[in-house]
Amino acid sequence: MKPAGAPPARGRPGPARIALFDIDGTLLLAGGAGRRALDRLFERRYGVVGAAAGIRPHGMTDPAILRQMLCGALGRSPAAGELEALALEYVELLGAEIADAPGFRLMPGLPDLLERLAAHANLHLGLATGNLARAAQLKLSRGGIDRYFAFGGFGSDAEDRSELTRIACARGRARARDGSAPAYVIGDTVHDVRAARAAGAECLAVLTTGASPEALRQEGARRVLEDLRDTAAVLDFLGVDGS
Repeated sequence: MKPAGAPPARGRPGPARIALFDIDGTLLLAGGAGRRALDRLFERRYGVVGAAAGIRPHGMTDPAILRQMLCGALGRSPAAGELEALALEYVELLGAEIADAPGFRLMPGLPDLLERLAAHANLHLGLATGNLARAAQLKLSRGGIDRYFAFGGFGSDAEDRSELTRIACARGRARARDGSAPAYVIGDTVHDVRAARAAGAECLAVLTTGASPEALRQEGARRVLEDLRDTAAVLDFLGVDGS
């Protein structure tokens, strides 16, 4: 994903750093749009009503969710090419759901935090999300924050969250032209923390979707915040100038 119109970086240059954000529960809440799109997908394609019931998608990648739904609703694994076809149709349905989602909202502290971070020329903002790349674009665009993120690792890159986080780190370092730039993940679930650890990144976790601070710290979160309104704490975690 390479959104147009990224804001110009204005801060003083320094050592390159990579900041990778999760989307759902960290940057925004989509008002149930994803679950409704999944239900519509399985009803339209397979005639199964309410196929997403019982699925706990938070922290999972989109391909893993689709795989689990196939297993639960149809009792089988996906056929060759089936996940890819489902992903394309899901994104089509998600676009309509996102546009009409009354419960859609940005999380506390945004977009002010992103504007502050974008002011630092050495800080490269990206994504580490289980969303398919196009699904991520739809959600960020609805929130008006897509312009802050020029790269990332997505569910369309890897079904495994640790692997997509490694991909995001590699893309960020390539963008920074610094193969040893430190990477930082900001997320809201233990899955984000585990993936960050597996990718050799530090993790800041927010308590926006019910994860306990103890569980997040036990998994290896270096910093735990109530939400992203504490700009000073986020800047300190990322090791960038707060001016």
